[in-house]
Parts: sequence; C-alpha cells; structure tokens
Amino acid sequence: MNKKSICNEIKQETTEKKNRANKLAFMKKNGFNFPNSFKRSHTADLIHRKYKTYTRDMLKTNIVKVNIAGRVMQKRIMGKSSFITLKDVNTLIQIYYKKKCIESNIYLTSNDILDIGDILGIEGYLFRTKTKELSVYCENIILLTKSVNSFPDKFHGLSNKELCYRKRHLDLITNKKTFFRFQQRSYIVSKIRSFMEKNHFLEVETPIMQNVPGGANARPFITYHNSLDIDIYLRIAPELYLKRLIIGGFDKIFEINKSFRNEGVSVRHNPEFTMMEAYMAYHNYKDAMKFIENLFLYLCTVITGTYAIEFNKHVLNFKNKFKVISMKESILLFNSNIRFSDLNNYKKLKNISLSLGIKKNKQWGIGKLLNEIFEKTVEKKLIEPTFIVDYPTEVSPLAKNKRNTIEYTERFELFIGGYEIANGFSELNDSEEQKNRFLQQKKYYKNTKQKKFFYDSSYINALEYGLPPTAGLGIGIDRLVMLFTNQKNIRDVILFPVLRPKNFK
Repeated sequence: MNKKSICNEIKQETTEKKNRANKLAFMKKNGFNFPNSFKRSHTADLIHRKYKTYTRDMLKTNIVKVNIAGRVMQKRIMGKSSFITLKDVNTLIQIYYKKKCIESNIYLTSNDILDIGDILGIEGYLFRTKTKELSVYCENIILLTKSVNSFPDKFHGLSNKELCYRKRHLDLITNKKTFFRFQQRSYIVSKIRSFMEKNHFLEVETPIMQNVPGGANARPFITYHNSLDIDIYLRIAPELYLKRLIIGGFDKIFEINKSFRNEGVSVRHNPEFTMMEAYMAYHNYKDAMKFIENLFLYLCTVITGTYAIEFNKHVLNFKNKFKVISMKESILLFNSNIRFSDLNNYKKLKNISLSLGIKKNKQWGIGKLLNEIFEKTVEKKLIEPTFIVDYPTEVSPLAKNKRNTIEYTERFELFIGGYEIANGFSELNDSEEQKNRFLQQKKYYKNTKQKKFFYDSSYINALEYGLPPTAGLGIGIDRLVMLFTNQKNIRDVILFPVLRPKNFK
C-alpha cells in the first residue's frame, strides 16, 4: 500500500469514527446509558446445535422464544425488512427484523444508527428462511454497546500481522481461525493439567518475584521493592523453589508458570513465556523421557483423535518411539566434515566454531563449544521427535553427572519440528558438588559482559538437608501449542506478545 492510500485510509477511518461518536452522543442525549440488565436465554452455538434438525414447519408449530446477544458483523438493509448477522462468542447467527423494531426504540431512530461492531440484545423466536437458514425473528432490539471505532473493510478480518498482535481484540473479533487457535491453547493446557493429575502430580505455586533468580542461565528482569528497599527479580525459572518442595517431602509436583528472560525477541522467543516444570522423587532422566513420550502421545490423541499431527508440511507421529541420540552423535550425523576425533580436541572445535560464524568467548571450554556447534548446525534439522542426551557438564550446572564421567550429564532436550520443546535431567543432589559448580559459574560470569552471577546460597543450604534422587523436566507450553496448532511464529500462540512500543490509535 502506497503512502497516498494509507493517508486516505486513515482519513476515512477518522471520518467514520466521528460519525459513530456523533451517533453515540445523540443516543446519550435521548437517555442511552449502556444498559446491563439484558439476560440471554440461549447462545448462538446452542441454537445451532439444539435446533439444527428443526424444519420450517416444526418451528411454526413449536414456537421457540430466544433472547440472544452478540456483535453486529454484517447488515443487509432491505426497505422495511432487514437482516443482521450477529456474532455470539465465535458463532454467527442471522437476525431478521422489521423497521418497526427500530422505530419503537427511542435510541434507534433509523437503520443508519446501527453499525458493524455494535453489541445488541435480541428478543424473538426461531424460524427458517426460504433458503432454510436457521434464524431469529426479532421482536425487539436492545442496543447494549455502541462501537465507536471502525472495523476492517468488508469485515474479512485483519491481514496485517503486526496489527493482529497489537490489536489482538480486533484480531479475535475478525479472524475466526485466531479465535479457535486460542481456544485450542486453553484446551491443550487443560489436558496437560489433567494428565499430570491423573499421574498423581500435585500442582503447586512458587514465587514470581525472587530475591535471587536461578534455575537457568539467563538475564533477569529487575524491579524494586519500595518497602523492603531491595531489588527484586522476575523469575527466569521456578526450578530451585520446586526442588525445595521435593526436599520438603513432596514426591511428584508440577507448576504451569510464567517465567521471564530479559533477552532477545524472535519467532521462537518471547521475553514472557509459559512453561511447565515437574519433579519426580526416586526417578531419573530416563524415566522423565518416558513420561514426556506418554504425555505427547496422550495430548495428540485427545486433541486430534489420531497419533499424528502435521507441522510445517511434516507429519509427526507420536506413536513411534522417540529417537535418542547423544549430542556428539547428532553433530557427526549432520556435519559430514567433522570427525569423531575433532569432538575432543579444543583447538579443532574452536576452528570449527569460527568457520560457522560462532563468536567464541575465551571462557568457553570443550563442552560449551560442542553445545554452540550443535545449536548452530543440528537443532533446526531435528524434525521427528528426538531426545538429545549426554549434555556437557559445562552447560548443565544443575544436572547429575553420568556415571564414571565428569564431562557429561544425565540430561536430555527434546526437539520436534526443529524446535527445542522440553528439557530435563537427573537432578544434582550432591550439595558440595552443586556449590562448586555455582562457584565455577560465578567465576565464569565475572569475566563476561554479563558480569553478575546470582549465587543462591539459600538453595545450597536447602540441598544440604538432602534431596532424594529426583528427575526434573520442563516443557515450553508456547512452543508445544505452536506444534499442535501448526504455527511458525510464537507470537501467533501468545495472546499479547511483547512488542516494541508504538502509538496505534
């Protein structure tokens, strides 16, 4: 759209808004005050489901009185008789009314006073038109809310993606697919919660505001508590608090939570995101992997009725056993120019990372280089559900080491459709080892741009009371919803994603 077209569109919207505002002012002058006493007897969805088999004759002999309410989506003025399409939640229903319904109302002096977007209460009865469409014969119209802002032309919905994110309310009104997607999201979260409860997990809550942010390597958001005169941080993960609960005696717990990371924004990342973390005492990382497989199979069957979904032109089957590959094996699998001997050679890994455009930090060891090469060359190629295991200890400070090695841990990450979906490990429950790893991290961050590492001494103190052998897992809910709704941008599954401020009137 050129600059002239944009200016004309803005001018047209401004004129329409003024016209609508004038109508509202006129109605207020005549006593309109946004009434709130109208009661619905039916929803549009209920009407369509309950009376879909009723013929014209049946509705003539069995009068069905209804009170429904919704938003005007379309108008067809036909002299003394007119039709309105009303949207109730996400279902449309046709309303037939005669001119006298308007004229008998002191606020509605003519058809012109009703606009697309107005919210109406309708009193009437059901009938079928000559084209057999189930409709409401209106006996009385009550204007409940006047819409002052204009709606997209011809009401075909918002197509501008940025406007969809910035004006989600309008996106939901005008785009049925968007509305359905967020209904799906709610349903998916509900089913996750149901699965956890069926498996005897207790849902808990941990602090969003924390004195010491921990549980992941990420930059936190900082705020300030006036009364306590201290900095407070929005959590980057609930992990350390949840493990305190396992120490306290709970054996299977989970939390569906909001976490926050003061980092980049992309099609895969939003600074505020939803995740589920779960912990199982007397289990290990292999148990957690099996648990996640069962969860995804359950979700797939209850959501789709089948064992498979389509994501980005790929068919993903959750009935098949998930692949399990070590990080080193995956690097060799997708990089024919890298040999096995290179993976234990610091100098070779450094040169490989430089050739890939990875900006190496002088503090990195072999483990961190392996992880960076993996993320750069492998992650997006993991389409079928795949567990990557044997993560380096250097990038897994909270995970238990694999038996007979200090370089690698009992940790996994799950990748599906090229996205990291879940993370988990056998929890490190040696308090002395955990303390040493925290101190190593503190030393590492001291020599980086981030400078500050948040050492949680209170967690170490809790760990010293004894954490039983425990498996922990975290699942990114937003990315999981992306999978099951076949979306490529995380903003399309978050109702109000973080955006750069912009003045949208």
